[in-house]
Formats: sequence, structure tokens, C-alpha cells
Amino acid sequence: MLSLIAFLIMIGVLITIHEFGHFIFARMFGVRVEVFSIGFGPPIFRWKGKETVYQIAAIPLGGYVKMYGEDSMTEPVQGESEKEAHTDPRSFTAKPRWQKILIAFAGPLFNIILAIILVAAAYMVGVFEPKYMKEPVVVGYVQNGSVAEKAGIKPFDRIVAVDGKPVRNWKQFTVEITMKAGMSVNIEVERDEKKELITLKIPQDITKKSIGISPLIPPKLGKIIPDSPAEKAGLREGDIVMAINGKPVRSWFEIVDALSKIKENRPVNLMVKRDGKVFTVNVVPEYSRELKKYVIGISPTYDAEIKRYGFVEAFEKSIQKNWELTVLLYNFLKDIITGQMSFQEIKNNLGGPISIAKYSGGALESGVGNYLFFTGFISLQLGYLNLLPIPILDGGLILILLIEMIIRRPLPEKAKEYLAYLGFALIGTLMIFAIFNDILRVLQ
Repeated sequence: MLSLIAFLIMIGVLITIHEFGHFIFARMFGVRVEVFSIGFGPPIFRWKGKETVYQIAAIPLGGYVKMYGEDSMTEPVQGESEKEAHTDPRSFTAKPRWQKILIAFAGPLFNIILAIILVAAAYMVGVFEPKYMKEPVVVGYVQNGSVAEKAGIKPFDRIVAVDGKPVRNWKQFTVEITMKAGMSVNIEVERDEKKELITLKIPQDITKKSIGISPLIPPKLGKIIPDSPAEKAGLREGDIVMAINGKPVRSWFEIVDALSKIKENRPVNLMVKRDGKVFTVNVVPEYSRELKKYVIGISPTYDAEIKRYGFVEAFEKSIQKNWELTVLLYNFLKDIITGQMSFQEIKNNLGGPISIAKYSGGALESGVGNYLFFTGFISLQLGYLNLLPIPILDGGLILILLIEMIIRRPLPEKAKEYLAYLGFALIGTLMIFAIFNDILRVLQ
């Protein structure tokens, strides 16, 4: 129920803002708006303004603003001929193409602006930031095959400088590495009380491919999965694992490495520290069909704090974050178009209304800041996706208007009609695939 409420609030706000963008620009250019609808299908609530009918419709997966004289199929109002409806100064058709482009562009623009406002609001309300960002850069894990492993970085190395510039914590290190994307840098590390210089090649797209290191996470247990082998054995949140099968562990990743080698459900001996006392526990792992490996049902503990920002800094961080998300979305679409992303990868990354509802409910449950952030992220996507040059989307209309400006005459109505059919087919197929993908995830 919470997911449904969170989803309806979010989608209602995003659609209203999007359509309000079209509405306010249409009114600004003197176009008469006949219907302002939140949702499609039969109206469940409507009221008549001075000249516009405002309504909430039954299907909350979109909305529309119907403008007078918007297309050749527009029915003239009583007492007016179709010709008058298309030559009237208050008709959409009668307006210059540059005004039509701005009216079409206004919807996505308002969604992008809303994204910046919502993410800034999230930063002002407060967002969770891991405490390790303020801690020294001690490597806890090195991913196999990563650029860091190839360069020679090892677990428990302490990174103290990048190209001679000292880095005191993970936050500084992250900024320095991001600024060196696509370049080779000299990393100074402390290892066994000695300093070493390591040359590291930073990936060009650091947002897509990391260098392959993670911070040191202590071997302290976080959430214990209910009815799991760990819970049955008596393990509790906050327990510190000191050894597995007699082998000492110093980080969470060493726990993961030791447990990943389990190939059968034989008891695993854990040496545990709790409230200053040390004792051993035998846990019998169970095979997880979903993960395709033996598990005991434990998770790490992540120390985080709520960080709040002032008005100016919140908007600065919001613009930066929205730019990062813009680059991610651009790379995602580019990889799809160029064929660099496999069908399975597309399937894994594509979510429909069920997925959005699920994540929006989870975001709201974890805090107002997270919910605002997630809503801003969806608003940004909605804005950019509506600018794609696909007929029936705002970007499709803009493309047609730009073509007409170049050829200096309207496209034939039949051509527009066929383009609309193509757009409906593309969007319809995408929506069906996304919803079907959602249903499969639920069934699994």
C-alpha cells in the first residue's frame, strides 16, 4: 500500500509539472487551452475554468494538454468552421513554429527544473552519507581484473597522495580520481610501513567503470536475515567476526571471500566477539537458488550519518548530481543505439511502473530526503526521454517543426499520421516490454 501511495503521489506531481509547462507556455503565447488532463481515459473528476476544462482521468500513466487548433483533427467549437479554428490567432496551428517548439519543449524543461529543485530539497532535508568518506583511504577490497589490481594495489594499502597531492579521506580521493578521468596518475601508498609509488590508468568513463577498489568495511555484522542459518545459530547484529574456520579475518570482504569458497552445507565455524566476550558459533549454510551459492544470511554494517546542506550549497550539489545523472542516461542510450549493450543488460536495467512503484515505496520508507531524491531522478529521466525524437513525444513534435522550418512548408498530413502510428508502435512496444519485465521480476 505504501508503494502504491508513494507512486501515485510521485507520478501525479511529475505529470502535473510536465503538463503545466506546456500549459503556461501555451497561455503565454496566447493559445487557448481546451483541456488540462492528469491521466488518460475517462475522467473521474473534472471542473470547468474560464475557458479550460481541468480533469483527473482514470489511467495515471501520463497526461495531456489539448490546445485549440492543435492538429487537423481538432473539432471547431460551436459556431466556428474548421478553417476559422485553424486561422484564429488563439489557435495553436496559427502560431509561428518557434513558439510551437517552445510550447513543446516547456514540458520536458519543467521536469528537468523540477529535478534540480527536488534533489536540492533532498540535500536540505538531509541525505545519508557513509562515514567512511571522511576516513583515511584504506583499501578494503580490490576487484579481480580491475585497473587497480593490474596496477598492483592490494587490500589494506593506505593511499596518501594522488600525483603528489595529499588526500586525507575518501571524499578527497574520489574528487581527485574523477578529475583525472582518462589519464594516468601516480598513486602513493603506504604498505607495511613503507611507501610505494604506483601508476594507475583511470578509465575514461569513471561513472561507468570504476578503478576497482572499495573502502575498508569492518567484519561487523549488520542485519541478520530472518529465519536464516545465521539467525538460527544465534548470531546478532553488531557481532564482530574474528575468524572463520580458524583463519583470522580483518574486513568484511575477507568474510565474503571465505564464505564464497563454501561448496556444501557443512558447518562453518565462526569466532565471534560480542560485548567484550569471544566465543565460537557453528553455522550450517543453505543453498540459495537466487544467488546460486551457499549463504548463511548475514550483511555488513554501514555507518552513515544524515548530512544537511544550506540553500546555496544544496543547489550547487543538485546541479552537479543532475549533470552526473545526465551523463549516465546519455551513455545508457548511446550504448543501446550503438549496440554496445546486450539485450540482457537492457532487460536488467529497464523498469516499468511496477518497479518504479516498488522503489518509490522503499525510498519513502527510508526517509523524505531519499524519496525527494528518487522523485527528482525520475523527473530528470522523464524530461530527457520526452525529448527523444520519437513521434507522439515532445521531441518528435519538435523534430517535425524543425524540418518544416528548414523546408519552409508543412509536412503532408498523411506523413504526420504515419509517423504518429510509428511512434505509438514504438512507445507501446517499449511499455509492454517494461511491464512484462516487471511482472517477471515479481514472479521470480
